[in-house]
Order: sequence, then structure tokens, then C-alpha cells
Amino acid sequence: MIIRPAHRTETVREYFFSLKNKEIAALNAKRKAEGLDPVINLGIGSPDGMPPQEAIEALCSAARLPDSHKYQPYVGLPELREAFAGWYSRYYGVELDPGSEIQPLMGSKEGILTIFLTFIDEGDKVLIPDPGYPTYSSAAKMVGAQVLNYSLKEENGWYPDFDELENMDLEGVKMMWTNYPGMPTGAVPTPELYRRLVDFALRHRILLVNDNPYSFILNDNPISMLAAEGARECVIELNSLSKAHNMAGWRVGMVAAASEYVTEILKVKSQMDSGSFKPMQLASVAALAQGPEWFSSLNEMYRSRKKLVWKLFDLIGARYDRGTAGLFVWGRVDGDNPFLEGTDTSKTLGERLSDRFLYEAGVFITPGLVFGHNGDNYIRASLCAGEEVIVNAMEKINKLIK
Repeated sequence: MIIRPAHRTETVREYFFSLKNKEIAALNAKRKAEGLDPVINLGIGSPDGMPPQEAIEALCSAARLPDSHKYQPYVGLPELREAFAGWYSRYYGVELDPGSEIQPLMGSKEGILTIFLTFIDEGDKVLIPDPGYPTYSSAAKMVGAQVLNYSLKEENGWYPDFDELENMDLEGVKMMWTNYPGMPTGAVPTPELYRRLVDFALRHRILLVNDNPYSFILNDNPISMLAAEGARECVIELNSLSKAHNMAGWRVGMVAAASEYVTEILKVKSQMDSGSFKPMQLASVAALAQGPEWFSSLNEMYRSRKKLVWKLFDLIGARYDRGTAGLFVWGRVDGDNPFLEGTDTSKTLGERLSDRFLYEAGVFITPGLVFGHNGDNYIRASLCAGEEVIVNAMEKINKLIK
């Protein structure tokens, strides 16, 4: 390069799953040359099912119309904002003004960086969960924020320790990120948890950003932090069609908040892109109109897969909680696990187990260190693989045992 990259690039590395996917692709090329099956990837949570049929039909129909291919409004189509508002009203019991309290996004991941760019200056402090979604930390670092990790621990049900939070030096803390049902832990939120978080944020004048894409997955009681008393003063909530509607590749998300927050977010977002493809927005309207039977069917499939992943974790000696929600199973690895024998002791327990299965059995399970130090002794398996794939993974690990 004839120039030096921006300093912000020195604060982050390429996303873990981007790097791992390239490594697995190289392994697969080698395995193919050796006559072996490709690696079974139980890593990333990318739903493998079809979106609602009504959404696909709406996409195709709208794509054939001549006025569908122009630039679209920065604020999204009115129909889409109204559909998001109806979705929140029906399922979360939260009333939103579609004209001023909703901003469609090209996936909620885009919203994470946009929110940081909107509200965080260099040197501001941000509370980030450990373990938690790695993009919260990387986006914070790219805007020059100071990351303050707050611990989520198994003994606390993966909820924040509020006494510990109150005893932290909160001077200069401007924002706090939360995510329930938790990724990677699967911890399920309660109205009381959200009430305490809102109370904490109001007293310390901290902006709470709640990332809520897993609320319908294996969870019979989806809730929004915006339903908590006082939340409109201090809460921004992200949501998405990626998980709940099998539309991860479509990149359709939204941010919901009081109008003054949405106005500021739009200032930044409108500098970076235009509205998404009109047929995708209209298809999203059809997806958001799905009734409870859509989620029941989706969760019936995930429930069956989850039972198989429990058997897989039993096989490899990882301890897990059966009461979790979301797209993953999160399991603890103990130091006496026999699969750790002969592995690299300089690595975390989760990474040692993950490496063993990847390189010796051709099965990839995510090591927990990706999500923070509190995940060092854990592994995470995705439910986004068919039952036959999970059974095949168990068979490969059984061969390793023998």
C-alpha cells in the first residue's frame, strides 16, 4: 500500500467467523483431496430454513414492477414502518409511532456501528457485556471509545451483577449494551431484569441499547425493553428479521426509540446509504404479518435440533442449561474433560476442545473465548443445521472416541 490505513483499523482484527470460514474453506480443499467429507460447521447462527412464502411471493411480484428499482426513501417505506409498528404492538405490547419512532436498517449489525457513530465521541466510555456479541466491542474501538466490560456469569444466570455495576467507576460512561435472549448464553430476559436495567440507566444518565434479534427463538414470551417504565427516556432497541423469519441474507432490521434518538440516527445513516431495495421492503411487510403459527412451526424445528445438540454435548462432556432460548447451545468445559488430553495447554479449555474436533473429527464448534474472557471455558453450537447434520457430527466424534 502507498498509504497507511487509518489508526482505527489497528484497534480491531478481521471478524472471527470471517477468518474461521476462510480456514474451514482451506481445510475443505485439503479434505477433498484426501477423499474426506467437508467439515461440519456448527459455528455461526445463520438460519437454514426458508422465509415465509408470502414474503418470497411479494419480493418476486414487486421486482417485476418498473418503479421498484429507483432509490428508496432514507426513512424506509411507510408500509414497512407501519408493519414494524404493528409487529411490536401485537407481540411485545409496545406502541410505536411508525412515522417518528422506527428506522428501518440494512440488518441490525449495520445499526450497531451507526448508533456508535451517532452518540459516541472519542474517549467516551461504553459498557459491553462479557460474554457478548464481539461486534459491540469492535465498533466501540473503531470510534475511539473506551470499552468497559461488565461480567455476565453462570452463577448469576448470565444477568448483570447490579452491585458490581454500581461499584464500577461510571464517570464518563455514556452507553451500555445488552442482548437478551443472550448470545451466546441463551439467557432469557424478564420484565424485572429490564426494569432494573432501565432504573440503572436513568439514575446514571446512560443510554441503553438493547439488541433483541433472538426474542422469538425457543422463547414463548418475547418481550421488549421498551415496555419497561421509563424506557423511552433512555432505551434504543435493535431488532431484525434475520432470525425470527429466516431472512439473514436479506439484511432487514430496525431500530426503535423515542423520536429524538431516531432523528439523530437518521442524520448519520442517511450519509452512508439509501433505503433498501423496494421489493425487499415489501416482502418484509409480508413477513412481519405472520401469525403465531409461523413462530410455533419454526420453534418446533429448533426444539428437535436442540435436543440433538444436547446429546452431542453429553457425548463430548460439556455441561449446559436446558432452560435457555435463542439459536445456540452454550456448554461449559471442565478441566478433566478427556478430549483435552494432548491438546495445547496454552489455549483456553473451549479453544482446545474446538480445535480437537475441527482438526481430528472435521466438526467445528465455536470456542467461547470469541465472546469474551468469561467464555474461555465454554463452547457454543448453532442450531442452524439439520438433524441429519447434527447426527453426522456425533458419528464423527464417536469415531474419534473409538
